[in-house]
Amino acid sequence: MSSLVYFRAWVLGLLVAGALLGSCVSQQQLPYLQGKDYSTRAAVQVENERQVYRLQPGDVLSIRVQSVQPALNDLFSVTSGQNIQSGDPGNIFASGYSVDDTGSINLPTAGRLKVAGLTVEETQQLIQKEVSRFMRESNVLVKLTSFKLTILGEVRSPGRYFVYNSQATVLEALGLAGDVGEFGNRTNIKLIRQTPKGSEVVLLDLTDPNLLRSKYYYLLPNDALYVEPLKARTSRGNANNLGLVFGGLSTIILLLSFIKAN
Repeated sequence: MSSLVYFRAWVLGLLVAGALLGSCVSQQQLPYLQGKDYSTRAAVQVENERQVYRLQPGDVLSIRVQSVQPALNDLFSVTSGQNIQSGDPGNIFASGYSVDDTGSINLPTAGRLKVAGLTVEETQQLIQKEVSRFMRESNVLVKLTSFKLTILGEVRSPGRYFVYNSQATVLEALGLAGDVGEFGNRTNIKLIRQTPKGSEVVLLDLTDPNLLRSKYYYLLPNDALYVEPLKARTSRGNANNLGLVFGGLSTIILLLSFIKAN
């Protein structure tokens, strides 16, 4: 084999190696909540106030009325306990109370009630007051059943997830999606939040310990998270393509050298 072939193979190896090194992800980019204050000796207290969610049109509520008069409970209740426990979003939506475009719900017997702008607790108090006009010793339970999150981008299982809890954090949401992938940019995650005035976007840095103090650490219903890819992902893809291209060229060079030698 001629020295030219050896030289070309050597250059090929350098190019592929350089592309692979450029696609590597450094250790510094991976850990969450990096900080020097953490210790094995004592816990670090981080204060944060959970954001209060106020109902908007499109939300779905589960409303149950309990009393010593079971026959009257069905006059107010649409969602059954079985539907809630089944966890089927379709059943919950179909049997729940939807907040319409005017911000109201239509409660049997009690009529239309304006709930937009109220918290779930305030809505429960309002309905309790209305139900008490018809029933004595009653107890009203109100739950938000349309707490859903959308998680897209460089996560292991992107999609839409329902949260059967009154709150969810950024870390919990990413846990639902299987965590950020190797090539996800942990320092530049977009949080898209719906507000009465439209959408707002904020950038979150998972490596910053101050994230725990951020008012965006706690997510609200209908929030969306987008994890953008690192440049290393594109570089890794390009490196693989380069490897295929140069591999083909090397094969052609070897074949031409063999034919020339014979």
